[in-house]
Amino acid sequence: MTIKRVLGYLFLTSIYLVSCKSEKKQVENNNPLETKKPNIVYILTDQWRGSALGYAGNPDVKTPNLDTFAKEAINFTNAVSVLPVCTPHRASLLTGKFPTTTGMFLNDLYLPSEELCMAEIYKEAGYNTAYWGKWHLDGHGRSSFIPKERRQGFDYWKALECSHNYTKMPYYDNEDTEMKIWEEYSPFAIVKDANAYIAKHANDEQPFLAFLSIATPHYPHNSAPKKYKAMYKPESLTLGPNIPKEFEDRCREELQGYYAHATATDEAIGLVLNKLKELNLMDSTIVVFSADHGEMMGAHGVKPFVKQLAWDESIRVPFLISYPNIDVNKGATVNAPITTPDILPSLLGLSDIKIPEGIEGDNLKGLIKNPDSNVDRAALVMNPAPFGANFKDEPYRAIKTKQYTYARTPNGPSMFYDNIADPFQQNNLLGNPELSDLQKDLDEKLNMALAEINDEFGTRDFYLKKYNYILDEKKKAIPHWGFNEGDGKLKNVGDIRTVQSPKPIIE
Repeated sequence: MTIKRVLGYLFLTSIYLVSCKSEKKQVENNNPLETKKPNIVYILTDQWRGSALGYAGNPDVKTPNLDTFAKEAINFTNAVSVLPVCTPHRASLLTGKFPTTTGMFLNDLYLPSEELCMAEIYKEAGYNTAYWGKWHLDGHGRSSFIPKERRQGFDYWKALECSHNYTKMPYYDNEDTEMKIWEEYSPFAIVKDANAYIAKHANDEQPFLAFLSIATPHYPHNSAPKKYKAMYKPESLTLGPNIPKEFEDRCREELQGYYAHATATDEAIGLVLNKLKELNLMDSTIVVFSADHGEMMGAHGVKPFVKQLAWDESIRVPFLISYPNIDVNKGATVNAPITTPDILPSLLGLSDIKIPEGIEGDNLKGLIKNPDSNVDRAALVMNPAPFGANFKDEPYRAIKTKQYTYARTPNGPSMFYDNIADPFQQNNLLGNPELSDLQKDLDEKLNMALAEINDEFGTRDFYLKKYNYILDEKKKAIPHWGFNEGDGKLKNVGDIRTVQSPKPIIE
Protein backbone atom coordinates (compact mmCIF):
# COMPACT_ATOMS: atom_id res chain seq x y z
CA MET A 1 0.00 0.00 0.00
CA THR A 2 2.77 2.44 0.87
CA ILE A 3 4.44 2.06 -2.52
CA LYS A 4 1.14 2.48 -4.36
CA ARG A 5 0.31 5.66 -2.46
CA VAL A 6 3.75 7.10 -3.17
CA LEU A 7 3.30 6.34 -6.84
CA GLY A 8 -0.11 8.00 -6.70
CA TYR A 9 1.32 11.19 -5.30
CA LEU A 10 4.17 11.14 -7.82
CA PHE A 11 1.56 11.03 -10.53
CA LEU A 12 0.40 14.50 -9.53
CA THR A 13 3.85 16.01 -9.91
CA SER A 14 5.67 17.16 -13.00
CA ILE A 15 7.91 14.09 -12.76
CA TYR A 16 5.09 12.01 -14.20
CA LEU A 17 4.79 14.20 -17.26
CA VAL A 18 8.11 13.00 -18.55
CA SER A 19 7.60 9.39 -17.55
CA CYS A 20 6.80 6.66 -20.05
CA LYS A 21 5.07 4.47 -17.48
CA SER A 22 1.41 4.37 -16.52
CA GLU A 23 0.67 4.44 -12.82
CA LYS A 24 -1.27 1.68 -11.12
CA LYS A 25 -4.59 2.47 -9.46
CA GLN A 26 -3.74 5.91 -8.13
CA VAL A 27 -5.95 7.67 -5.65
CA GLU A 28 -6.64 11.14 -7.06
CA ASN A 29 -7.21 14.13 -4.79
CA ASN A 30 -10.46 15.94 -5.44
CA ASN A 31 -10.16 19.51 -6.64
CA PRO A 32 -11.60 21.68 -3.87
CA LEU A 33 -12.63 24.29 -6.45
CA GLU A 34 -14.58 21.78 -8.50
CA THR A 35 -18.35 22.21 -8.24
CA LYS A 36 -19.46 19.35 -10.47
CA LYS A 37 -17.71 16.25 -11.72
CA PRO A 38 -17.73 15.46 -15.45
CA ASN A 39 -20.62 13.61 -17.02
CA ILE A 40 -19.80 10.27 -18.66
CA VAL A 41 -21.25 9.14 -21.99
CA TYR A 42 -19.94 5.67 -22.84
CA ILE A 43 -20.90 4.32 -26.28
CA LEU A 44 -20.20 0.60 -26.54
CA THR A 45 -20.83 -1.08 -29.89
CA ASP A 46 -20.78 -4.80 -30.63
CA GLN A 47 -18.26 -6.60 -32.87
CA TRP A 48 -16.94 -3.39 -34.44
CA ARG A 49 -13.31 -4.15 -35.20
CA GLY A 50 -10.72 -1.41 -35.01
CA SER A 51 -9.94 -1.41 -38.73
CA ALA A 52 -13.55 -0.86 -39.87
CA LEU A 53 -13.63 2.94 -39.64
CA GLY A 54 -12.77 5.72 -42.02
CA TYR A 55 -10.46 7.47 -39.57
CA ALA A 56 -8.57 4.17 -39.13
CA GLY A 57 -7.69 4.14 -42.83
CA ASN A 58 -10.40 1.81 -44.13
CA PRO A 59 -10.89 2.71 -47.82
CA ASP A 60 -14.49 1.46 -48.02
CA VAL A 61 -16.55 2.06 -44.91
CA LYS A 62 -18.25 5.43 -44.43
CA THR A 63 -18.15 6.72 -40.85
CA PRO A 64 -18.20 10.53 -41.18
CA ASN A 65 -19.41 11.29 -37.65
CA LEU A 66 -16.80 9.15 -35.94
CA ASP A 67 -14.15 10.46 -38.34
CA THR A 68 -15.00 13.95 -37.10
CA PHE A 69 -15.03 12.80 -33.48
CA ALA A 70 -11.57 11.27 -33.95
CA LYS A 71 -10.30 14.78 -34.70
CA GLU A 72 -11.80 15.99 -31.42
CA ALA A 73 -10.69 13.10 -29.20
CA ILE A 74 -7.71 10.96 -28.22
CA ASN A 75 -7.39 7.92 -30.49
CA PHE A 76 -5.94 4.78 -28.91
CA THR A 77 -4.82 3.02 -32.08
CA ASN A 78 -4.01 -0.27 -30.35
CA ALA A 79 -6.98 -0.71 -28.01
CA VAL A 80 -7.72 -4.39 -27.39
CA SER A 81 -10.50 -6.44 -25.87
CA VAL A 82 -9.17 -8.38 -22.89
CA LEU A 83 -11.20 -11.44 -23.97
CA PRO A 84 -12.78 -10.82 -27.36
CA VAL A 85 -16.36 -11.94 -26.84
CA CYS A 86 -19.41 -10.21 -25.34
CA THR A 87 -19.97 -11.18 -21.68
CA PRO A 88 -16.28 -11.35 -20.63
CA HIS A 89 -15.51 -7.92 -22.12
CA ARG A 90 -18.51 -6.30 -20.46
CA ALA A 91 -17.75 -7.85 -17.08
CA SER A 92 -14.16 -6.67 -17.30
CA LEU A 93 -15.22 -3.19 -18.41
CA LEU A 94 -17.62 -2.73 -15.49
CA THR A 95 -15.34 -4.22 -12.81
CA GLY A 96 -11.85 -3.19 -13.97
CA LYS A 97 -10.74 -6.78 -13.40
CA PHE A 98 -9.43 -9.60 -15.59
CA PRO A 99 -11.67 -12.56 -16.54
CA THR A 100 -9.50 -15.05 -14.65
CA THR A 101 -10.02 -12.99 -11.50
CA THR A 102 -13.80 -12.63 -11.76
CA GLY A 103 -14.49 -16.01 -13.39
CA MET A 104 -16.41 -14.20 -16.15
CA PHE A 105 -14.75 -15.82 -19.17
CA LEU A 106 -17.78 -17.35 -20.96
CA ASN A 107 -20.89 -15.84 -22.54
CA ASP A 108 -24.20 -15.97 -20.67
CA LEU A 109 -22.83 -16.02 -17.14
CA TYR A 110 -24.32 -13.98 -14.29
CA LEU A 111 -22.01 -11.27 -12.99
CA PRO A 112 -22.24 -11.68 -9.19
CA SER A 113 -23.87 -8.88 -7.25
CA GLU A 114 -20.84 -8.93 -4.93
CA GLU A 115 -18.69 -7.40 -7.67
CA LEU A 116 -18.27 -3.64 -7.33
CA CYS A 117 -19.13 -2.17 -10.72
CA MET A 118 -18.84 1.08 -12.64
CA ALA A 119 -22.32 2.45 -11.97
CA GLU A 120 -22.15 1.60 -8.26
CA ILE A 121 -18.90 3.51 -7.91
CA TYR A 122 -20.24 6.53 -9.80
CA LYS A 123 -23.52 6.47 -7.84
CA GLU A 124 -21.54 6.59 -4.61
CA ALA A 125 -19.82 9.69 -6.00
CA GLY A 126 -23.20 11.36 -6.60
CA TYR A 127 -23.97 10.45 -10.21
CA ASN A 128 -27.27 9.64 -11.87
CA THR A 129 -26.85 6.40 -13.83
CA ALA A 130 -28.58 5.15 -16.99
CA TYR A 131 -28.24 2.18 -19.33
CA TRP A 132 -29.62 1.39 -22.79
CA GLY A 133 -29.39 -1.65 -25.02
CA LYS A 134 -27.62 -4.98 -24.74
CA TRP A 135 -26.55 -6.06 -21.23
CA HIS A 136 -25.41 -9.70 -21.47
CA LEU A 137 -24.33 -9.99 -17.82
CA ASP A 138 -27.45 -11.41 -16.16
CA GLY A 139 -27.22 -15.11 -16.98
CA HIS A 140 -30.97 -15.72 -16.56
CA GLY A 141 -31.66 -16.26 -20.25
CA ARG A 142 -31.50 -13.72 -23.02
CA SER A 143 -35.05 -12.38 -22.85
CA SER A 144 -35.85 -12.50 -19.12
CA PHE A 145 -36.75 -9.36 -17.18
CA ILE A 146 -33.77 -8.08 -15.18
CA PRO A 147 -34.87 -6.60 -11.83
CA LYS A 148 -33.21 -3.50 -10.45
CA GLU A 149 -31.11 -5.40 -7.89
CA ARG A 150 -29.33 -7.22 -10.74
CA ARG A 151 -28.48 -4.09 -12.77
CA GLN A 152 -25.17 -3.39 -11.01
CA GLY A 153 -26.04 0.17 -10.03
CA PHE A 154 -27.78 1.48 -13.15
CA ASP A 155 -31.04 3.23 -12.23
CA TYR A 156 -32.63 4.42 -15.47
CA TRP A 157 -32.98 1.27 -17.58
CA LYS A 158 -34.14 0.52 -21.12
CA ALA A 159 -32.32 -2.68 -21.88
CA LEU A 160 -32.41 -6.41 -22.54
CA GLU A 161 -29.98 -9.22 -21.82
CA CYS A 162 -29.25 -9.97 -25.48
CA SER A 163 -30.94 -9.63 -28.86
CA HIS A 164 -29.69 -9.00 -32.38
CA ASN A 165 -33.07 -8.36 -33.96
CA TYR A 166 -32.26 -4.79 -34.95
CA THR A 167 -35.56 -4.05 -36.70
CA LYS A 168 -37.72 -5.34 -33.83
CA MET A 169 -35.39 -5.04 -30.87
CA PRO A 170 -37.04 -6.00 -27.56
CA TYR A 171 -36.30 -4.22 -24.30
CA TYR A 172 -37.65 -3.62 -20.80
CA ASP A 173 -38.61 -0.14 -19.64
CA ASN A 174 -37.32 0.33 -16.09
CA GLU A 175 -39.63 -1.60 -13.68
CA ASP A 176 -42.23 -2.63 -16.26
CA THR A 177 -42.00 -6.43 -16.53
CA GLU A 178 -43.78 -6.48 -19.89
CA MET A 179 -41.35 -6.72 -22.82
CA LYS A 180 -41.53 -3.84 -25.30
CA ILE A 181 -40.21 -3.40 -28.84
CA TRP A 182 -38.22 -0.41 -30.10
CA GLU A 183 -40.28 1.17 -32.87
CA GLU A 184 -37.40 1.63 -35.33
CA TYR A 185 -33.91 0.35 -36.15
CA SER A 186 -32.51 -0.09 -32.66
CA PRO A 187 -29.41 2.19 -32.81
CA PHE A 188 -31.64 5.16 -33.72
CA ALA A 189 -34.32 4.24 -31.17
CA ILE A 190 -31.76 3.89 -28.36
CA VAL A 191 -30.04 7.15 -29.24
CA LYS A 192 -33.32 9.10 -29.33
CA ASP A 193 -34.22 7.94 -25.83
CA ALA A 194 -30.68 8.58 -24.58
CA ASN A 195 -30.72 12.08 -26.03
CA ALA A 196 -33.98 12.81 -24.21
CA TYR A 197 -32.38 11.61 -20.96
CA ILE A 198 -29.27 13.72 -21.54
CA ALA A 199 -31.36 16.81 -22.28
CA LYS A 200 -33.45 16.24 -19.16
CA HIS A 201 -30.40 15.93 -16.91
CA ALA A 202 -28.11 18.42 -18.65
CA ASN A 203 -28.52 21.07 -15.98
CA ASP A 204 -28.87 18.86 -12.91
CA GLU A 205 -26.68 19.48 -9.91
CA GLN A 206 -25.67 15.84 -10.15
CA PRO A 207 -23.57 14.63 -13.09
CA PHE A 208 -24.74 11.61 -15.07
CA LEU A 209 -23.26 8.34 -16.30
CA ALA A 210 -25.06 7.41 -19.54
CA PHE A 211 -24.07 4.01 -20.98
CA LEU A 212 -25.29 3.31 -24.52
CA SER A 213 -24.80 -0.34 -25.48
CA ILE A 214 -25.58 -0.57 -29.20
CA ALA A 215 -25.60 -4.12 -30.59
CA THR A 216 -24.52 -3.32 -34.16
CA PRO A 217 -22.57 -4.05 -36.40
CA HIS A 218 -22.73 -7.60 -34.96
CA TYR A 219 -24.37 -10.10 -37.32
CA PRO A 220 -26.94 -10.71 -38.79
CA HIS A 221 -25.63 -8.38 -41.46
CA ASN A 222 -28.49 -8.85 -43.92
CA SER A 223 -30.81 -6.94 -41.57
CA ALA A 224 -28.99 -3.65 -42.11
CA PRO A 225 -31.31 -0.96 -43.52
CA LYS A 226 -31.51 -1.03 -47.32
CA LYS A 227 -30.55 2.64 -47.56
CA TYR A 228 -27.13 1.87 -46.10
CA LYS A 229 -26.63 -1.47 -47.84
CA ALA A 230 -27.10 0.34 -51.14
CA MET A 231 -23.93 2.32 -50.37
CA TYR A 232 -21.79 -0.81 -50.67
CA LYS A 233 -21.49 -3.02 -53.74
CA PRO A 234 -19.95 -6.32 -52.64
CA GLU A 235 -17.73 -6.66 -55.71
CA SER A 236 -16.11 -3.27 -55.00
CA LEU A 237 -15.13 -3.96 -51.40
CA THR A 238 -11.47 -4.30 -50.44
CA LEU A 239 -10.29 -7.52 -48.82
CA GLY A 240 -7.13 -8.01 -46.79
CA PRO A 241 -4.37 -10.24 -48.14
CA ASN A 242 -4.84 -12.69 -45.24
CA ILE A 243 -8.29 -13.75 -46.49
CA PRO A 244 -8.04 -16.97 -48.54
CA LYS A 245 -9.65 -17.07 -51.97
CA GLU A 246 -12.36 -19.52 -50.92
CA PHE A 247 -13.76 -16.95 -48.47
CA GLU A 248 -13.68 -13.92 -50.78
CA ASP A 249 -17.25 -14.02 -52.12
CA ARG A 250 -18.79 -14.71 -48.72
CA CYS A 251 -16.69 -12.02 -47.04
CA ARG A 252 -17.75 -9.39 -49.55
CA GLU A 253 -21.38 -10.35 -49.03
CA GLU A 254 -21.03 -10.13 -45.25
CA LEU A 255 -19.01 -6.91 -45.43
CA GLN A 256 -21.82 -5.22 -47.35
CA GLY A 257 -24.15 -5.64 -44.39
CA TYR A 258 -21.41 -5.17 -41.80
CA TYR A 259 -20.38 -1.81 -43.26
CA ALA A 260 -24.03 -0.84 -43.73
CA HIS A 261 -24.68 -1.45 -40.01
CA ALA A 262 -21.50 0.51 -39.23
CA THR A 263 -22.57 3.50 -41.32
CA ALA A 264 -26.07 3.52 -39.85
CA THR A 265 -24.64 3.23 -36.33
CA ASP A 266 -22.19 6.03 -37.10
CA GLU A 267 -25.16 8.21 -38.01
CA ALA A 268 -26.90 7.32 -34.74
CA ILE A 269 -23.76 8.08 -32.73
CA GLY A 270 -23.52 11.39 -34.56
CA LEU A 271 -26.93 12.29 -33.12
CA VAL A 272 -25.58 11.80 -29.59
CA LEU A 273 -22.46 13.84 -30.26
CA ASN A 274 -24.50 16.61 -31.85
CA LYS A 275 -26.89 16.66 -28.88
CA LEU A 276 -23.97 17.05 -26.47
CA LYS A 277 -22.69 19.96 -28.57
CA GLU A 278 -26.14 21.52 -28.84
CA LEU A 279 -26.46 21.43 -25.04
CA ASN A 280 -22.90 22.74 -24.56
CA LEU A 281 -21.97 19.59 -22.68
CA MET A 282 -18.79 18.56 -24.50
CA ASP A 283 -16.70 20.73 -22.19
CA SER A 284 -18.17 19.04 -19.12
CA THR A 285 -18.42 15.46 -20.35
CA ILE A 286 -16.10 12.49 -20.86
CA VAL A 287 -17.20 10.75 -24.07
CA VAL A 288 -15.98 7.29 -25.10
CA PHE A 289 -16.62 5.32 -28.27
CA SER A 290 -15.47 1.70 -28.34
CA ALA A 291 -16.53 -1.92 -28.99
CA ASP A 292 -16.51 -5.17 -27.06
CA HIS A 293 -14.50 -7.13 -29.65
CA GLY A 294 -13.81 -7.47 -33.36
CA GLU A 295 -14.72 -9.92 -36.12
CA MET A 296 -12.45 -12.34 -38.02
CA MET A 297 -14.40 -11.99 -41.29
CA GLY A 298 -12.44 -14.70 -43.09
CA ALA A 299 -8.97 -13.54 -42.07
CA HIS A 300 -6.46 -16.36 -41.57
CA GLY A 301 -9.06 -18.76 -42.94
CA VAL A 302 -11.42 -18.23 -40.01
CA LYS A 303 -15.04 -17.91 -41.14
CA PRO A 304 -17.01 -14.69 -40.64
CA PHE A 305 -18.74 -14.07 -37.29
CA VAL A 306 -15.97 -15.73 -35.25
CA LYS A 307 -13.98 -13.89 -32.58
CA GLN A 308 -12.28 -15.10 -29.34
CA LEU A 309 -8.89 -15.47 -31.10
CA ALA A 310 -5.71 -13.41 -30.57
CA TRP A 311 -5.36 -12.01 -34.10
CA ASP A 312 -5.96 -8.29 -34.54
CA GLU A 313 -9.21 -8.75 -36.45
CA SER A 314 -10.65 -10.22 -33.23
CA ILE A 315 -8.93 -8.36 -30.40
CA ARG A 316 -8.33 -4.84 -31.76
CA VAL A 317 -11.20 -2.43 -31.18
CA PRO A 318 -11.75 1.30 -31.64
CA PHE A 319 -11.24 3.52 -28.61
CA LEU A 320 -11.82 7.28 -28.83
CA ILE A 321 -12.03 9.41 -25.70
CA SER A 322 -12.65 13.11 -25.22
CA TYR A 323 -12.80 14.94 -21.92
CA PRO A 324 -13.30 18.46 -20.53
CA ASN A 325 -10.58 20.92 -21.55
CA ILE A 326 -9.02 18.55 -24.06
CA ASP A 327 -7.92 21.63 -26.05
CA VAL A 328 -4.60 21.07 -27.84
CA ASN A 329 -4.83 17.30 -27.42
CA LYS A 330 -7.72 17.05 -29.87
CA GLY A 331 -6.87 14.55 -32.58
CA ALA A 332 -3.84 13.13 -30.76
CA THR A 333 -3.00 9.45 -31.08
CA VAL A 334 -1.72 7.02 -28.47
CA ASN A 335 -0.06 3.92 -29.88
CA ALA A 336 0.48 2.26 -26.52
CA PRO A 337 -2.30 -0.30 -26.13
CA ILE A 338 -5.15 -0.06 -23.66
CA THR A 339 -6.91 -3.25 -22.55
CA THR A 340 -10.40 -3.54 -21.11
CA PRO A 341 -9.61 -3.53 -17.34
CA ASP A 342 -7.72 -0.23 -17.82
CA ILE A 343 -10.85 1.64 -18.86
CA LEU A 344 -12.71 1.90 -15.54
CA PRO A 345 -9.74 3.12 -13.46
CA SER A 346 -8.85 5.59 -16.23
CA LEU A 347 -12.40 6.99 -16.22
CA LEU A 348 -12.32 7.23 -12.43
CA GLY A 349 -8.96 8.98 -12.61
CA LEU A 350 -10.32 11.51 -15.11
CA SER A 351 -13.35 11.98 -12.81
CA ASP A 352 -11.20 12.52 -9.71
CA ILE A 353 -12.90 9.61 -7.97
CA LYS A 354 -10.97 7.33 -5.65
CA ILE A 355 -10.18 4.02 -7.33
CA PRO A 356 -11.35 1.12 -5.15
CA GLU A 357 -8.99 -1.57 -3.96
CA GLY A 358 -9.15 -4.70 -6.07
CA ILE A 359 -9.36 -3.02 -9.44
CA GLU A 360 -6.60 -4.54 -11.56
CA GLY A 361 -6.42 -2.28 -14.60
CA ASP A 362 -4.05 0.66 -14.96
CA ASN A 363 -5.14 4.26 -14.53
CA LEU A 364 -4.05 5.82 -17.82
CA LYS A 365 -5.23 9.32 -16.96
CA GLY A 366 -1.70 10.66 -17.39
CA LEU A 367 -1.40 9.21 -20.88
CA ILE A 368 -4.86 10.49 -21.83
CA LYS A 369 -4.15 14.00 -20.54
CA ASN A 370 -0.61 14.00 -21.99
CA PRO A 371 -0.83 11.80 -25.09
CA ASP A 372 2.50 10.60 -26.43
CA SER A 373 2.63 8.40 -29.52
CA ASN A 374 6.06 7.12 -28.49
CA VAL A 375 5.03 5.64 -25.15
CA ASP A 376 4.75 1.85 -25.04
CA ARG A 377 3.28 -0.69 -22.67
CA ALA A 378 2.20 -4.34 -22.70
CA ALA A 379 -1.55 -5.00 -22.64
CA LEU A 380 -2.80 -8.43 -21.59
CA VAL A 381 -5.33 -10.41 -23.66
CA MET A 382 -6.60 -13.89 -22.81
CA ASN A 383 -9.01 -16.71 -23.47
CA PRO A 384 -8.92 -19.28 -20.64
CA ALA A 385 -11.70 -21.47 -22.08
CA PRO A 386 -12.62 -21.10 -25.77
CA PHE A 387 -16.27 -22.08 -26.23
CA GLY A 388 -18.95 -22.45 -28.85
CA ALA A 389 -17.56 -22.05 -32.38
CA ASN A 390 -14.08 -21.77 -30.86
CA PHE A 391 -14.22 -24.86 -28.67
CA LYS A 392 -11.52 -26.66 -30.67
CA ASP A 393 -9.12 -23.72 -30.30
CA GLU A 394 -6.47 -23.75 -27.61
CA PRO A 395 -6.65 -21.44 -24.59
CA TYR A 396 -4.10 -18.64 -24.71
CA ARG A 397 -2.58 -15.64 -23.01
CA ALA A 398 -1.17 -12.82 -25.11
CA ILE A 399 0.34 -9.39 -24.83
CA LYS A 400 0.14 -6.58 -27.32
CA THR A 401 2.59 -3.68 -27.45
CA LYS A 402 2.49 -0.81 -29.90
CA GLN A 403 4.51 -2.95 -32.33
CA TYR A 404 4.22 -6.62 -31.40
CA THR A 405 1.71 -9.34 -30.60
CA TYR A 406 3.03 -12.31 -28.63
CA ALA A 407 0.86 -15.25 -27.54
CA ARG A 408 1.29 -18.52 -25.73
CA THR A 409 -0.94 -21.57 -25.28
CA PRO A 410 -0.48 -24.29 -22.62
CA ASN A 411 1.65 -26.07 -25.24
CA GLY A 412 4.05 -23.16 -25.71
CA PRO A 413 4.46 -19.97 -27.80
CA SER A 414 1.95 -19.67 -30.64
CA MET A 415 2.15 -16.12 -32.07
CA PHE A 416 4.88 -13.54 -32.57
CA TYR A 417 4.01 -10.77 -35.03
CA ASP A 418 5.57 -7.43 -35.90
CA ASN A 419 2.34 -5.53 -36.52
CA ILE A 420 4.08 -2.53 -38.05
CA ALA A 421 6.10 -4.44 -40.63
CA ASP A 422 3.35 -7.05 -41.03
CA PRO A 423 -0.04 -5.40 -40.36
CA PHE A 424 -2.04 -8.41 -41.58
CA GLN A 425 -0.03 -10.78 -39.34
CA GLN A 426 1.02 -13.17 -42.08
CA ASN A 427 4.60 -13.80 -40.94
CA ASN A 428 4.83 -15.59 -37.61
CA LEU A 429 8.30 -14.78 -36.22
CA LEU A 430 8.43 -17.56 -33.64
CA GLY A 431 11.81 -19.26 -33.57
CA ASN A 432 13.56 -16.65 -35.69
CA PRO A 433 17.15 -16.82 -34.34
CA GLU A 434 17.75 -13.14 -35.07
CA LEU A 435 14.82 -12.22 -32.83
CA SER A 436 15.42 -14.68 -30.00
CA ASP A 437 16.24 -11.94 -27.48
CA LEU A 438 13.12 -9.99 -28.42
CA GLN A 439 10.95 -13.10 -28.16
CA LYS A 440 12.45 -13.84 -24.75
CA ASP A 441 11.74 -10.27 -23.63
CA LEU A 442 8.11 -10.49 -24.76
CA ASP A 443 7.74 -13.84 -23.00
CA GLU A 444 9.06 -12.30 -19.78
CA LYS A 445 6.62 -9.40 -20.12
CA LEU A 446 3.79 -11.89 -20.51
CA ASN A 447 4.91 -13.79 -17.42
CA MET A 448 5.05 -10.54 -15.43
CA ALA A 449 1.52 -9.62 -16.52
CA LEU A 450 0.21 -13.03 -15.46
CA ALA A 451 2.04 -12.91 -12.13
CA GLU A 452 0.59 -9.50 -11.38
CA ILE A 453 -2.98 -10.89 -11.43
CA ASN A 454 -2.10 -14.36 -10.05
CA ASP A 455 -3.23 -16.07 -13.24
CA GLU A 456 -2.49 -19.80 -13.05
CA PHE A 457 -2.78 -20.21 -16.85
CA GLY A 458 -4.53 -23.54 -16.43
CA THR A 459 -6.36 -25.67 -18.97
CA ARG A 460 -9.97 -25.11 -19.99
CA ASP A 461 -11.05 -28.03 -17.80
CA PHE A 462 -9.24 -26.45 -14.86
CA TYR A 463 -11.36 -23.29 -15.10
CA LEU A 464 -14.64 -25.07 -15.85
CA LYS A 465 -14.16 -27.25 -12.77
CA LYS A 466 -13.03 -24.31 -10.64
CA TYR A 467 -16.38 -22.57 -11.17
CA ASN A 468 -18.57 -25.66 -11.70
CA TYR A 469 -19.60 -24.49 -15.17
CA ILE A 470 -21.56 -26.93 -17.34
CA LEU A 471 -21.41 -26.51 -21.12
CA ASP A 472 -24.02 -27.92 -23.46
CA GLU A 473 -22.65 -31.14 -24.93
CA LYS A 474 -23.45 -30.18 -28.52
CA LYS A 475 -23.04 -26.41 -28.63
CA LYS A 476 -20.15 -26.32 -26.13
CA ALA A 477 -21.54 -23.16 -24.53
CA ILE A 478 -23.52 -22.08 -21.48
CA PRO A 479 -27.08 -23.25 -22.35
CA HIS A 480 -28.88 -19.92 -22.07
CA TRP A 481 -31.72 -21.06 -24.35
CA GLY A 482 -33.20 -23.22 -21.59
CA PHE A 483 -34.72 -20.10 -20.03
CA ASN A 484 -36.53 -19.09 -23.19
CA GLU A 485 -37.84 -22.25 -24.84
CA GLY A 486 -40.80 -24.44 -23.93
CA ASP A 487 -40.82 -25.64 -20.35
CA GLY A 488 -37.32 -24.34 -19.65
CA LYS A 489 -35.45 -27.65 -19.85
CA LEU A 490 -31.75 -27.26 -20.42
CA LYS A 491 -30.54 -29.55 -23.16
CA ASN A 492 -28.07 -32.11 -21.86
CA VAL A 493 -28.10 -30.49 -18.43
CA GLY A 494 -31.38 -31.30 -16.71
CA ASP A 495 -34.87 -30.08 -15.95
CA ILE A 496 -33.91 -27.16 -13.70
CA ARG A 497 -33.12 -23.72 -15.02
CA THR A 498 -29.55 -23.18 -13.95
CA VAL A 499 -28.05 -19.74 -13.55
CA GLN A 500 -24.32 -20.22 -13.91
CA SER A 501 -22.09 -17.75 -12.15
CA PRO A 502 -18.68 -17.55 -10.47
CA LYS A 503 -20.69 -17.20 -7.25
CA PRO A 504 -23.82 -19.28 -7.80
CA ILE A 505 -27.04 -17.71 -6.62
CA ILE A 506 -29.80 -19.64 -4.86
CA GLU A 507 -33.20 -19.08 -6.43
